[in-house]
Amino acid sequence: MITVDIANPYWKASAETAQKVGKELGYSVTVDAHLNDPDKQNQFVDGAISKKVKAIILDPAGADESIGAVRKATDAGIPVFLVNAEITEQGIAKSQIVSNNAQGATLGAEEWVKAVNYKGEYVELFGNPTDNNARVRSDAYKGVLSQYPDLVLVQTEVANWDRVEGKTKMEIMLAAHPNIVGVVSGNDEMALGAIEAIRAVGKLDQIKVLGFDGNQDAVDSVKKGEMVATVLQPIVDGTTLAVQQADTYLKTGKTGAATEKQSIDCILITPEKADQFNNFVQTK
Repeated sequence: MITVDIANPYWKASAETAQKVGKELGYSVTVDAHLNDPDKQNQFVDGAISKKVKAIILDPAGADESIGAVRKATDAGIPVFLVNAEITEQGIAKSQIVSNNAQGATLGAEEWVKAVNYKGEYVELFGNPTDNNARVRSDAYKGVLSQYPDLVLVQTEVANWDRVEGKTKMEIMLAAHPNIVGVVSGNDEMALGAIEAIRAVGKLDQIKVLGFDGNQDAVDSVKKGEMVATVLQPIVDGTTLAVQQADTYLKTGKTGAATEKQSIDCILITPEKADQFNNFVQTK
């Protein structure tokens, strides 16, 4: 498996799932992390080809940037199964399994807008620009929030899915816009960084934060009332499916899925439902 960053709980859960499910199916699963660097991704793909691995589960480093790496592995006879993010071409990877990001972001925005009472200035933390998921979520947020003329987006900052960057960028926006009522974030890590910055200026009661991914720190933050809501991106289910389809393909020559691109719906996590979720899995 080649994932993004195992220091991030989201991708760590994906990697651990691949190893667990792979082992259950009789495989040894190694994990590398490209940190959204296409050059590192290419190095890991080259290494996988050299080792003559049976299959690659890949969370791609960019929708366009990863096409060459997927094609290289495929041309070498190694099937590639994408999870979490997609590439902009079909017919190269055997599967592209993603969360329904537009559906999830719409759910989150509809919940968040009620918390800010449909009005006020707000800011946005945007993920990695090369990741198609960042744009899809941002567009879905805007699709909901643009319906309310008294809501005004005053600044957007790129924070690359990272908690530390989220905190730093939030500090900048707080200084520039002291009257904001909320923050919509492309993922939980950036949202949690924003909460740290907001807490430092004593405005947690005034500024409403929306996350996305459903990592455990975010779920706990929702329970505490620090975060309005987060959206569970079912990465455990998606990764499980990718490994199972890899196994099926290796045994039969087919994935068993009707289409290459497959989407799994997201789930809104609010304070009332937070106890039902643990480490990206709905337990109740």
